[in-house]
Amino acid sequence: MSITLRFVSIEVAELELRPVTDFRATAAAAAPLEHDGDERTAMRARLIRADAALREGRTAEGGTLAQQVNAWALERGDAYVLACSHRTLTHFHYYIGDLAGALGHAVQAVAHLGPDDPAAVRVRHLMTLAVVLGEAGSPAEAASRYQEALALAATMGDHQQMLMILGNLANLATQEGDTGTAARTVERMAEVQAAAGIALDGPQLITVARVRLADGDHRAVEEILRPLTRDPEYRHSTSAALPEAMLTLSEAHRLAGEFSAAQADLDAARRLALERGLRATQAAMLEQQAALYAAMDLHREAYDAHVAYHRFFAELQSAQRDAQARTLQAVFEATEARRVGEHFRELAHRDALTGLHNRRYADERLPVLLGAAVAAHSPLAVAIVDLDHFKRINDTLSHDAGDLVLRRVGRLLTEAVAEPAFAARLGGEEFLLVLPGTGVTAATLVCERLAAALRGHDWTPITGRLPVTASIGVTATADPRVTPAMLLSRADRHLYAAKHAGRDRVVADAADRPGDRAPDRARD
Repeated sequence: MSITLRFVSIEVAELELRPVTDFRATAAAAAPLEHDGDERTAMRARLIRADAALREGRTAEGGTLAQQVNAWALERGDAYVLACSHRTLTHFHYYIGDLAGALGHAVQAVAHLGPDDPAAVRVRHLMTLAVVLGEAGSPAEAASRYQEALALAATMGDHQQMLMILGNLANLATQEGDTGTAARTVERMAEVQAAAGIALDGPQLITVARVRLADGDHRAVEEILRPLTRDPEYRHSTSAALPEAMLTLSEAHRLAGEFSAAQADLDAARRLALERGLRATQAAMLEQQAALYAAMDLHREAYDAHVAYHRFFAELQSAQRDAQARTLQAVFEATEARRVGEHFRELAHRDALTGLHNRRYADERLPVLLGAAVAAHSPLAVAIVDLDHFKRINDTLSHDAGDLVLRRVGRLLTEAVAEPAFAARLGGEEFLLVLPGTGVTAATLVCERLAAALRGHDWTPITGRLPVTASIGVTATADPRVTPAMLLSRADRHLYAAKHAGRDRVVADAADRPGDRAPDRARD
């Protein structure tokens, strides 16, 4: 890998570990890396863009990008990129309300991580799995994954991650009615916060407030949430944090018997939820309103609010199901369109008769492979293969017989090379072999085996007594001064020498100069 590509790879690795709160800036920094790095780096940068799209509400776009990266990683067996793409797909399915799909991807996200992958990445993957397990009704499994992530984060000294994990653990314990565990977890949050000298974010403040509320300490809630409700730095941290804080305050005031304050909090939550399009918060507000009316002995109003809550909640669920179906359909259509596009691109790069790659593919890939070879200080070999006396087969037998020979030669060429090497038909009876990471000696052996396979093949059913042989010119280089045209010219010159020497043979590099011009030659 060149120094430039190595720095680009390091840069994308750093971006992958940035705090999720910086997702917009992270996505902006990742965008150019989709074009400046190698293919693997481009896929990792695309995944960062997918995460940002999901967090900004562009769910179909984020899901489509994540599917693309997942398919790429699966095809190439890249376990790390596969793990990261499964995590992003977990977020996609979670956001559209598909918990079963989210859980399946979350498990795969952790399973594909290796022991040498960064601990910070494992922490995030474990947290994602824990969140989905908790939502899916497996609190014990969720807590276990949180504890595993917490131990790793503590070893790394990552206090921000520790606070995030502890906040999730406290929420989980509160939901399960385990007030003792929730209170102990919040105490540890305070210890980590004091040791690190960092402030809790909005959602973490709400977590602490709800734990104190579940403990019956209604008066503490207002003090805990004061920074979120009054400090501008907190008020815009997340769109949902402030209205959720107002709902928590309303519940605290209601339980303390302060009904006017509770109603004022609910009114504020309603305004914020409407302004920010937070329909789930609107549903929670209606539920809280019913509870407040009941506490005030306004039973008719409580009943009406309860009915309104259930009607709104049913409409919300229906809208979510419709949105889920539309989003999945959009991702499916985009994925299918990409597959069709790739299919037609593949057809455009294939020779219709032999199934080999064609000249267009060779012209596109050879410069790329030569550049990679030079960067890696590794040789790249090319060989031009030309069938001997092929015109005789067409003239003596038929063009149909000639086509059958070309098809059979195509199969023999395919058997002679394995990826990343490839064979292409340049036109007529002329073929090209491109062999990355192969010096001239090894390439010559490949071509000698190919020549023997052509010579020894049973051609009788097609050509009768007419033999099928080939002349082959071979060259290799890792010289940055050699261009694709120069490399092909050298192989072409050796091919001419093989023809001139009697055909059915391989001629390779000797002491040629890279810039030598190939002489005019006759084929056949």
